[in-house]
Amino acid sequence: MIAAVGFMPSSPAQAEPSIDDVQKRVDHLFHEAEQAQERYNDAKIELRDLQGDLASLRSDQARQDHAFEDVRDQVQDSIVRQYEGQSLSNVGQVVVSDDPTSFLAQLSTMSAYNDLQSQLYDTYATESDALQIRKHATAKRAADVAKTEKKLAAEKAVVDDRLAEAKTLLNGLKDKEREEMLSRGSVRVPSDVPASGRAAAAVKYALAQVGKAYVFGAAGPGAFDCSGLTMRAWGAAGVGLPHSSSAQYNTGTRVAEGDLQPGDLVFYYSPISHVGMYIGNGMIVNAENPGAGVRVTSLHAMPYVGAVRPG
Repeated sequence: MIAAVGFMPSSPAQAEPSIDDVQKRVDHLFHEAEQAQERYNDAKIELRDLQGDLASLRSDQARQDHAFEDVRDQVQDSIVRQYEGQSLSNVGQVVVSDDPTSFLAQLSTMSAYNDLQSQLYDTYATESDALQIRKHATAKRAADVAKTEKKLAAEKAVVDDRLAEAKTLLNGLKDKEREEMLSRGSVRVPSDVPASGRAAAAVKYALAQVGKAYVFGAAGPGAFDCSGLTMRAWGAAGVGLPHSSSAQYNTGTRVAEGDLQPGDLVFYYSPISHVGMYIGNGMIVNAENPGAGVRVTSLHAMPYVGAVRPG
């Protein structure tokens, strides 16, 4: 993580921070906010998966509840029949039988009946254990969901806090100074990008968004965050990507910097918290931050980590 940049003027205590000082602090705040937002995006993906697991577990538990009820009813019926004398003991039948030969002929049937009773009790115990296992799994997954929801709220609070501080600093600048600061590093949009196939469609979409706003968590059409832009751009090319820079880094084929082609996704910072799209000639298009919006800039304007080729 970038170290915090404080305003410590070397001359008089009343001296105003320079534009460069403000630039560094605002960039740092935007970066911290984006890191939190990307963690938020990751947590949303995790929450969606957990909720899907929870729904499956609850459905499985309901089926197990039904199976358990069926076996319990059978056990109850068996106990009632025995209580009513329908399952008279073998010794009792010997005593009351007028025909011992006939009793002996039925003995194997009685033995089979007793075996069935024993199996029924075993099934009851098995189904009961299975139900408890499913209840435990469901409760654990529900706890995971609650924990992830808390994580989402915490990351959202960080985003809001950092963004509010950055806006306060920017509002303290004159209009000309603010415009000059936020436009630093911007490059003119190229008129032609040599891309083909799906990559061409992705590049075309991304470049068409230049000038639009950066909004945390946004994925178009009027505003984007970094992974929201690349997700929508490649979505326009028919390739599905998750709304998370770190998750996108694990999608597609890794590409060396020397082999970059237009359309490749390029990633920044460690841990990864920003993604852009390479458009050739050492340039990228990206949803940069709330001050810059969607724009074209150089490949190494930020700490470069690596690249992947989707599709």
